[in-house]
Amino acid sequence: MYPSEQSHQVGRRSSVAACDGTTLAVREFGHPNAPLTVVFVHGHCLRMQSWTDLRQQLEQTWGEDVRIVMYDHRGHGESSAASPESYTIDRLGEDLADVIRAVVPSGPFVVIGHSMGGMTALSYARHNPDAIGSRLIGVGLIATSAGGITDDGLGHCLAHPAVSAFRAAVRRAPRLMSGAKKLSRGVCAPIVRTAGYGSRRVSPRVITLATAMLGDTSIVTMAAFLEAFRGLDEIAGLAVLASIPALVLCGSDDLMTPMRHSETIAAHLPEARLVRVAQAGHMVILERATEVAEAVVELAAAARAAHVRDLALAR
Repeated sequence: MYPSEQSHQVGRRSSVAACDGTTLAVREFGHPNAPLTVVFVHGHCLRMQSWTDLRQQLEQTWGEDVRIVMYDHRGHGESSAASPESYTIDRLGEDLADVIRAVVPSGPFVVIGHSMGGMTALSYARHNPDAIGSRLIGVGLIATSAGGITDDGLGHCLAHPAVSAFRAAVRRAPRLMSGAKKLSRGVCAPIVRTAGYGSRRVSPRVITLATAMLGDTSIVTMAAFLEAFRGLDEIAGLAVLASIPALVLCGSDDLMTPMRHSETIAAHLPEARLVRVAQAGHMVILERATEVAEAVVELAAAARAAHVRDLALAR
């Protein structure tokens, strides 16, 4: 069990079968018949527990008014592993669609994605334009990118030939490389601290939580998604989200997906609220959960108001 997660806070557990048979672990919080559902989608090498601090704050504000749904990506957390060939952003977008069909079959919903989860939300939107405005009424894109991730920041390292060699080694000998992951856990903490957090002091508990999630992720999963990041290009698809309220949030000290990525996304979404969290890094949802929660609450309120207005105009 991860820090801050108590047995009475794990939510209602279920599983969803993705279209290729992969089992996705899901948890729900709040009233099953709440008028709005917010779906949270975590980042690369994390798991749904990365939302724990944020969720606890949101539950205090929303009460029974909003249902919270979160799940683990394929190859992450409690979800099952799958073929490395399926570790793509488009497949993650399909997984999100499968979760929504199974767990949110009706009613309006908002999607909040962090890092790779934001990329997943963009892929879902591009492939499901009919849902936007009718079902998907708001989107939150946190510390993420729509493309060009190798141009700057630590993402620039993805273009290095050593990364291709690393991925090739994992493909050739996944069991051997999985064993090597144990040797790397000793350096996870400093990597997480440097790449994930900003210039303010961060709680040791937060570092422990992020390091544990990273250390539990299969190196096969870790490596297989690297190519997906290199080829990411969701810029053209952003236009489909222009009609609904959006939150674009990033830490000023984010080294993984620097602020310019969020600025690019916001430039394509004229009605989006762009939030810059000073001195925060890529793991802004952990280190600055209170500020992120406030922004998410505001997004949900704006989405509900716009949806009610649209329904009234349609009558």
